[in-house]
Amino acid sequence: MANSSNFLETAKAARNKALIGPNVISNALPYLGGGLVLTAVGVYGGLGVLQNYPSIFFPTFFAALVVELILFFVARGVAEKGNNSVALPLLATYSLLSGYTLSGLIAYALGTSGVGFQGIAIAALGCGVAFIAGRSIGSNLSEEDGFALGKTISIALIALLVVLVGQLGFALFGIGTPTFLEVGISAAGVFIFAGASVLDFFILPRAYRDEQYLSAALSMYLTYINLFIFILRLIIALNGRD
Repeated sequence: MANSSNFLETAKAARNKALIGPNVISNALPYLGGGLVLTAVGVYGGLGVLQNYPSIFFPTFFAALVVELILFFVARGVAEKGNNSVALPLLATYSLLSGYTLSGLIAYALGTSGVGFQGIAIAALGCGVAFIAGRSIGSNLSEEDGFALGKTISIALIALLVVLVGQLGFALFGIGTPTFLEVGISAAGVFIFAGASVLDFFILPRAYRDEQYLSAALSMYLTYINLFIFILRLIIALNGRD
């Protein structure tokens, strides 16, 4: 799962704040779109390496994952200071590496019967629907409902992270996740990040000033990348894993 600790910190920063960045989301959207395009480029590159040089994919995958995590924290810190000229190339590189590390899941989906490119397209479409619905609902949330939703999603996200860490731990010992449990985890992730897509439109204008649009773009990027991952995982689980 892409790094989602940013959501928890953003929600905490927005607590009890009035609107400080009424235009931050509109300023962030072009950079969100650019980041997603770069992610697609990273996926394409990762698939090429996996197909043509499979022996080096996993070493480069783990190297990219480490650099990606470092870049996340560095870029986030720079962006929150409003130093956009420095943050932008860092976030662009982060998006490319995020796509590279996502390519393994995409390759798995392409090779899974009943999923393939159609399943990937459905996951992407689901993210688009979540964006449209989130913008409509989140922009009209009351203060009470918005902060209540934020608290609920924060608690649910922490629980999901604990489950995923446990799932990873079992996987390291060769213990696979039963299909019904994978369906449950993936469905929970879909609901949590669909809720986060609503909450972004409430929280971000209260957490970031207009000039901090790259921080807002990063927060939204993480929401939709994670939503895409969990929708795709759910589709794979529902079609049976090889």
